[in-house]
Amino acid sequence: MGIGKMRPVMAAALMLGLFDIGVAQAAPKPVVGEMAPDFELTLIDGSKVSLAELKGQVVLLNFWATWCVPCRKELPTLDSYYGLQKKHGLKVFAITTEGSVPIAQLKQLFAAMHIPSAKRIKGPYGPLTGVPTNFVIDRAGRLRYAKSGAFELDDLNALLVPLLNEQPPA
Repeated sequence: MGIGKMRPVMAAALMLGLFDIGVAQAAPKPVVGEMAPDFELTLIDGSKVSLAELKGQVVLLNFWATWCVPCRKELPTLDSYYGLQKKHGLKVFAITTEGSVPIAQLKQLFAAMHIPSAKRIKGPYGPLTGVPTNFVIDRAGRLRYAKSGAFELDDLNALLVPLLNEQPPA
């Protein structure tokens, strides 16, 4: 094969090599039991929140959609639970998975709720096998839960009360 014919092959190999480097440097996927990768939420009011800012608190990220019946049942439960437990260090964020829902509609939906709603997340988090999907991060920043499916009150208590009783890291 002549040099002229090898150039496209070499260019393709170089591009694949660069692609592999880019994939290798991508943010790590969240793994239960390991330190949670950082994220940045953009809330519906335009403010931003990162995991680093939430250090020492128990964080629940809830991915939901307006068309999801279990999500619509779960959100009021999460909101009530958050109202009771926020004084103990719980932070709950509801993250819409639908980019097409107008901000005005989200603001109206969340006007009566205490849970902050996010329209966007930067980081390796998102629905696993469907919505709702929940991630729970403990006070030390370790991912303790990552599953699809709606929480019931008993589930929230069993998972979160022990985490809320842990002392924040020094």
